[in-house]
Order: sequence, then C-alpha cells, then structure tokens
Amino acid sequence: MKTPPRRARCARLAVIALSLGALPAMSDVGTQAHDATAPADSGTAAVLEINGAIGPATSRYVVRGLAAAQKSAARLVVLQLDTPGGLDSAMRDIIRAILASPVPVVSYVSPSGARAASAGTYILYASHIAAMAPATNLGAATPVSIGGEEPASAPLPLPSGGKPSAGPGAEPGSDKSDQGNTPAASPPANLPGSAMERKVVNDAVAYIRGLAELRGRNAEWAEQAVRGAASLSASAALQQKVIDVIARDLPDLLTRIDGREVHVENRTVTLATRDLAIVHMKPDWRTELLAVITNPTVAYGLMVIGIWGLLLEGYNPGAVLPGVVGAICLLIALFAFQILSVNYAGLALVAVGTGMIIAEFFLPAYGSLGIGGLIAFVVGSLILFDSDVPGLNVARPLIAAIATAGALMIAGIVYLATGAMRHPVVTGAQGMIGASAEVVADFIGKGRVRYGGELWNARSSSALREGEQARIVKVEGLTLWVDPQ
Repeated sequence: MKTPPRRARCARLAVIALSLGALPAMSDVGTQAHDATAPADSGTAAVLEINGAIGPATSRYVVRGLAAAQKSAARLVVLQLDTPGGLDSAMRDIIRAILASPVPVVSYVSPSGARAASAGTYILYASHIAAMAPATNLGAATPVSIGGEEPASAPLPLPSGGKPSAGPGAEPGSDKSDQGNTPAASPPANLPGSAMERKVVNDAVAYIRGLAELRGRNAEWAEQAVRGAASLSASAALQQKVIDVIARDLPDLLTRIDGREVHVENRTVTLATRDLAIVHMKPDWRTELLAVITNPTVAYGLMVIGIWGLLLEGYNPGAVLPGVVGAICLLIALFAFQILSVNYAGLALVAVGTGMIIAEFFLPAYGSLGIGGLIAFVVGSLILFDSDVPGLNVARPLIAAIATAGALMIAGIVYLATGAMRHPVVTGAQGMIGASAEVVADFIGKGRVRYGGELWNARSSSALREGEQARIVKVEGLTLWVDPQ
C-alpha cells in the first residue's frame, strides 16, 4: 500500500523535525564529554606553592594537592619552592606523597632570590625533575638539634662547588677528597658530637642518599649538604648534577623539560609539557586555618588568652564570656601543640609559672611567688618549641610583652599589699579598739554602751555616767571593755 503524497511529506517533515530536535541534545552530550576529557586532551600542569617554613599545614596542602591533581588528570605537578626549611615530620609526609604520586612532580625553586634550604633540599631530591630559577640556591640540610644547640665541633669550611676540603689536618668525621667516585663510607665511631647527634645526622645522610640514588642525582654533594651544611647556586647545582634544568619562569620550565623521560611507578614516562595549561591550586580554608593556629606565636598567644580567660572567670563566677573565650582558646592551643614539635618541659614550666603568679594573689608572699612564677613562665616560653627553624618559634617580642605585663601586675600587687599593711585595721574586733562608745546608763563594773547603732554589754573599772563617751580598750566576745574617754 502506497503512502499518499501529502501524508508522505508530513511524515518526512516529522522525521526532520525530530532529527533537528535531537541535535541539541546530541551536541550537549558531545560537549560534556569533551569538557570531561579536556584536561587529558589539552593537558594541565598543577602548580602548588610552598612559601615559608614547612609545617603541618604545608604538608596537608601538598598531599591533598597531589591527590587532587591525580583526580583532575593533570599531566604534571609543579612544586614552586621558596623555603628556609621546616619540620622533619612534615617534610617526610610531602616526600612520601611525591614518591607515591602517579603524576610526575617537578620541584622548582622560584622566583629569583628564592631558596630551597634544609627540608626544601630533600624535597628537591625526591622529585622526578629538579629545577631552579637563576639567582636561587639550595642546601644547608644539616638537621638542627633540639633547642638549636650548636654541634660539638664545627664542620670544615667547604670550598666553592661544595667539595670538602681534604688534607692530613682534616677533622675526624670530615669527608675525604677521594669520595668523588666512591660512595661515602659511614663516619667513624669517634665522630665529634653526642650519640644522638650522630644518629640524627647519619639517618638524614642515609635518607637523602637514598633519594639521590633513586633519581640519579649527585649523592656525594647531598651528603655534604647534610654533614657540612653545604649550599649551591643554581648554576653550580646544574653543573654538579644536583638539578636537571634552570628555567626563568613556569612557561620556560615547561618548554625545557618537554620530551624528558622520568620513572613513575616502575614505568618510563616521556613528558609532553610544551603546551600544558598552568593551573594554580590554592589551599582551602581548612588548610589556611591550620596554618594560622599552628603558627607557634599564634598557638602561644591562644594558650595565654585561655589561661587568663579561665582565671578571670574564676575571680568573677557567672561572667561567662571570659570562661567561654578562655576554654575555646585553650582547646585550640592544645590542638596546635599536639601537631607542633613541643618541648613538654617548657610547657610544664609555663604551667608552673602561671600557677605561681595566680598564687601570689592569695598568699602573703610579698612578690616572691610572683617573681619566681614570672621567671619560670619566661624560661618555659623560650624553650616551648624544639624547632630552631625560622617561622616555627615564638616571637621574642610577644614573650617580652607578656612578661612585662606580668611583672607590672606583680609589682602592683606588692605595692597595694605593702600600703595596706601600713594602714590601721578598720574592720572586725581589732578595728574596734580605740573607738568611742556612748554610755547608755550610769554603771560601775558592768553596764551597757551603744557602738555603731548597737547595744553592747560593757565592763569598766571606772564609774561611767549616762551619755558619756567611753573608749574601747578590749573586745571579748560580745562584751566591750571600756575606759572613760
């Protein structure tokens, strides 16, 4: 059966209309698919910035950033470094994340004038590609002992290029000049310094040598950076095969490393970075908050506010606000102390000093408790944090300001207490001695007097007349001993 021409035309128009209606939907699906695969097709390079001392917030930011880069199918992660160093625990968290990353990681010391000292050197050695901008430096990776103590003997100065000086007069434990082609041997047992210092240094040497061997970098200089705090400029680092490339900026870096081969998860990957889009990944608000509260100066200030807030609430029960603010600040400070490297002897001294200052309010110690407490508070504050890394210790001006305020408070207490001792007693039974009382009726021996609007039993060895003023000489219970005025 043939379809009538009119009906056929209508059917064809209907099919065309349905096809046109379906086109936007098909286009939308194609666009969505293209958008979803855009990072993998066009390619992106995620940039994470490490500025300042490396702490818990930094490690959280980098670890989460590497995970986010993997999820977004980024082809490369660039760690832009400018750091004086940081905590060993935070550094190792970052390095573990780099070693486990399926995305190649480039550590780039930038901009010009930046540095990758101490912990930054370890991170640079752990990365798949190590790069520096002109006029930057790295090195000085010697672990700092607790409290920033000086080592028992200073290492030999290193000549230009980072090679150790050699000769028969070299100190024990210094590296010899023939180490250029052979792995460095373990230091002798009589290496200067305490056993703990030797353990820490040897552990750091083994760690950075392992990273150097993994990435094929100069392991001998890496050991010198740990044992002798050696440092290198960008050009010297490239010459000694400590880094892979020098680049002016991020676009220049992506151009220079294009086509290089790196080993990622037991496979060789050829980098295609020339046309990658640069995406800067900023820390979230949680990381920024953690960075604020784990700043030792902020954590210390929160602790002081918490202590004094609870103290004021104790003096004024029911005030509520000082207690609430003090409790919150103290809890946040304790959380920060849990994350930071805290010297608990210093924390104990701060607590004891605060307790002694509080006791000065209640005990007649004439300032001795307060002064002792202030000394303990200051000493504890100075040694509160083990780290000697810049940016990871309490600001000395803050300690000085709080100590000065405490000293003024103690001085005020002593002044008021001394002045109060000089004034006669005006309250209680002792304050009644010498006061005047009015005789109510004539009496000899026993009678009654009026004092302070109240009638008191009175005794006197002299005759007293009604309306006469008598002087109180002794108080026994509810009886006043009086004499004629």
